[in-house]
Amino acid sequence: MADWTTHEVETRLVEAADVLKRLPEQKIQGYFNVWPEIVYDFSDKVGQKPEAMRRPPPSAGSITRMEETLEWLQMLDGEDAKMVWARAEGNRWKPICWRFGISRATAARRWEFSLSVIALKLNGMPVQMKRAREKVIHRARKLSMETVN
Repeated sequence: MADWTTHEVETRLVEAADVLKRLPEQKIQGYFNVWPEIVYDFSDKVGQKPEAMRRPPPSAGSITRMEETLEWLQMLDGEDAKMVWARAEGNRWKPICWRFGISRATAARRWEFSLSVIALKLNGMPVQMKRAREKVIHRARKLSMETVN
């Protein structure tokens, strides 16, 4: 993609969090079970709850996009990267605010600033971190408007 917007960055971060959840869990090697699998009859299954449906494992392309997206978090400060990732995982604002000890408005500003920084850096534009956050956000919004039109 040539021109990244904050919305596209957010979409990719959410997709990366989803892919990471769908990867198979790591198991300790060397431990196994020699007992045979239990085969249930219909009468055994009558009172049981059905097994939870599992989503299919992610494709190779989505894993590659996830790895690329995880590298984007290195463009941010530690706390901002953790907050962006927590939001990408689908956490609500209230637990995020409690975790970082900030208000809802501050969390939203930091989140929008972080997405703007990533979008601008992906577009090859320099980001002056000493500058006011509002100016960086305004610049990213302006870029998004130019991309849409």
